[in-house]
Amino acid sequence: MQQAIQERQAWKMNGFGMLGVAAATFLLGFLFLLSELYFLGVVFFVVTGLIGPGFVMVQPNEARALIFFGKYAGSVRESGFFWVNPLTLKKRVSLRVRNFNSEKLKVNDAAGNPIIIGAVVVWKVVDSAKALFDVDNYEEFVAIQSETAIRSLASRYPYDSHADDVPSLRGIDEVAETLKREVEERLEVAGVEVIEARISHLAYAPEIAQAMLRRQQAEAIIAARRKIVEGAVGMVESALARIEGENLLQLDEERKAAMVNNLLVALVAEGDVQPVINTGTLYS
Repeated sequence: MQQAIQERQAWKMNGFGMLGVAAATFLLGFLFLLSELYFLGVVFFVVTGLIGPGFVMVQPNEARALIFFGKYAGSVRESGFFWVNPLTLKKRVSLRVRNFNSEKLKVNDAAGNPIIIGAVVVWKVVDSAKALFDVDNYEEFVAIQSETAIRSLASRYPYDSHADDVPSLRGIDEVAETLKREVEERLEVAGVEVIEARISHLAYAPEIAQAMLRRQQAEAIIAARRKIVEGAVGMVESALARIEGENLLQLDEERKAAMVNNLLVALVAEGDVQPVINTGTLYS
């Protein structure tokens, strides 16, 4: 298996100094031609012509990868005007931060429901050699691998969950961190760093949107009712324990059941509870 190429610094010189050398050789060649020393004139013109292709200008947040007869010769990441080996090819690689906005993908979530999901991935190249030589087209590679990671993420999480211990696609922070980690693992081979990855669009597929909305509302009501009942039962247990612990009343099983029933109705009922005064039960 071929070893992955790692970015390294290329040899370079100050471009302005070599520009002066090129100007001097050109002037000498012109003077030799005027002096009818044609051979020397041609030699200096050839030298000037060889110096010219070695000039390269590197802008901020940009790299130039140098290729010498098919072999990687290093990269120039420092911005400025330089002179490098004139026989090298100079491939430009942008190191700027870029966004990838995925298409709205139709996939099935962990529960098998068809959903529409999209995401935005913020990325940048950190290794120009890997970006150029380890993948065919690093920009296309970022797009394809990011969409693959989004599909994989959607298939592992349900669209929504009312249980606190079950994560869902609507859990923004946890899902974003999982998506960022998965995309970064896929893009590491291309020398790409993922700065941020977040879901930008999430909805049920149109054919089930209305049905799932009603189901979602029903599940929310059931979950809320369950919380209310759990809280009410806890309050009733606490009230009975306090009554018996402080000997406020002596209640038989029938009266305990009646009190539990009345307390649960008062705590769980949606509307206002109307009190009923019983004037004969305790003294009959």
